Amino acid sequence: MICVSLAEKSTAELLAVLPEYPFAEIRLDAVDDLSEKMIKKIFAGHPRLIATHRPGRISEPERIDLLAAAVSAGAAYVDIEIETNPAGIQKVVAAARAHNRRVIVSFHDESGTPSRDVLEDIRRRGFAAGADLVKIACLSRGPADNARLLGLLDDPRPTVVIGMGVAGRITRLVAPLLGSPFTYASPSAGKETAAGQLDADFIRRSWEAWKDV
Repeated sequence: MICVSLAEKSTAELLAVLPEYPFAEIRLDAVDDLSEKMIKKIFAGHPRLIATHRPGRISEPERIDLLAAAVSAGAAYVDIEIETNPAGIQKVVAAARAHNRRVIVSFHDESGTPSRDVLEDIRRRGFAAGADLVKIACLSRGPADNARLLGLLDDPRPTVVIGMGVAGRITRLVAPLLGSPFTYASPSAGKETAAGQLDADFIRRSWEAWKDV
């Protein structure tokens, strides 16, 4: 399954393209005119959206409140970083539970891929914090990093693994074939939201070419 990451600059642009995608991540941190009113418009009319707001653009209390509002408005999933303060994570988890939504606890490392033991501990902490699904995205420097990330899929707990960067692109293609619930893709070339992200059409064509393998 492919989740298309959308980072439009306005809610008008976002609402215009949303009907094209059956499953999408909404990068709320990219939207310039974001408000709770706009969040209701975004999430009320689509059944399968991930609400994501990366830290840094607004204060942490505001960010947590917007993620909770997205859950209330109808987001099917909410993504919260494992580094978020525990009270913030629990507020988002509580909102998700109250509305029967799913929580993604995510970890991102843009400097490299930690050891298998560290990755396993990150996953353990993610589920302990209330995750329904853990996402682990790390910069990959080559095959060994890719293998370490993909090796996490030998566990039955739902885990999305991503090797960021050019060397990690293969993980975006094969992880869903090895047990990852889905992969993230850009809507088209040039609209990537992460290093090494592939566009959705390329992934579909690749899977189609491999269907008899």
